[in-house]
Amino acid sequence: MKTSKSGTDEQPVPSAEQLAQAVFVVNRHAKAATNPKYLYWLKKRALEKLIQEGKALKEGLHFSRNPKLSQQQSDVLVHVGNYFFHIPPTKDDFQKLPHLGELNQSYRNPKTVMSLSTAKKLLQQYIGAEAFEQETKLSRPEPWYKRAYTQK
Repeated sequence: MKTSKSGTDEQPVPSAEQLAQAVFVVNRHAKAATNPKYLYWLKKRALEKLIQEGKALKEGLHFSRNPKLSQQQSDVLVHVGNYFFHIPPTKDDFQKLPHLGELNQSYRNPKTVMSLSTAKKLLQQYIGAEAFEQETKLSRPEPWYKRAYTQK
């Protein structure tokens, strides 16, 4: 890890590859989590920040494997280090990015050995105070009576 030159607090600055590994771990755990909102928010926010800083690149649009309510839905393919991720597109993405068609099922991201707690800490440190505020907001479980489908 590189160290920042900000003087007072010598927090180590993680590399783009370390951040990509952390995003990969968070994304993998979010897929099986009972309440994945915060983990997906952490992934999306970290990738947005990496793109803003020029450490990640939006490659193009892919058709989503699991479209929600529509017949077809596209996701933005983001490249960070040796890793590829998908995030929801913005309106600008449809005008600026090429459409790559179907997702290549044969490609897999490299294996990563990192705990979820380490990955979360790394991304929270990278994102800043906003990550801790969102964690308390999004990690709160919704009461069972609000989740029921009987509401009208």
